[in-house]
Amino acid sequence: MSFTGISPLLAFALTATIIEITPGPNMAYLASLSLTHGLRIGFAAVAGIALGLMTYGIAAALGLAAMIDSSRWFYEMLRWAGVAYLVWLAWDAWSSESETADAGEGEDSQPWRAFRRGLVTNLLNPKAAIFYVAVLPEFVRIDGGPVVTQTLMLSAIYVGIATAIHMTIVLLAGSLQETIATPDRRRTVRRGLALALFGIAIWFALTSGRSH
Repeated sequence: MSFTGISPLLAFALTATIIEITPGPNMAYLASLSLTHGLRIGFAAVAGIALGLMTYGIAAALGLAAMIDSSRWFYEMLRWAGVAYLVWLAWDAWSSESETADAGEGEDSQPWRAFRRGLVTNLLNPKAAIFYVAVLPEFVRIDGGPVVTQTLMLSAIYVGIATAIHMTIVLLAGSLQETIATPDRRRTVRRGLALALFGIAIWFALTSGRSH
């Protein structure tokens, strides 16, 4: 993707925003978590997702993301592990009985658990790594200084944009928590989002494969 007439940093920011507002596993997971357990738990998951994204940014600066791009075996291993994890998250959301109890109870209400799930979801998503290989290098300038420094700076911008979008999702979903205060409503919403997450897992499996 290219933009003319604007600064490279602004072009990169616009590109990252477009990519991040595309529906994906993070959106469904954060919406489900925040609707059921509130803002505190949703923000914990956002922190985990941000750490996962930044981990790939650091890996890109060190050249590890290129290895994921060049090794089909490594890419496929991460891809199918990610699909399996998304399916497990969908099943866990569907079958969990915590929605019938108080929204502040249950294992999902633990910030560390939400943080860990957000982190793992991104580390098992090879497309997050491919972003740093296929998109980010287009905005690295030959005359812009050390490539490592530029890569880390662009990675920080990307993570900042992604985190802002994810926090917005959490705020919007959390604000609706009182409207689904009854166990039946929480169960309906949670299972609806579980189906959405399962659908995303299938979509991810069908579209993230590589032809070479």
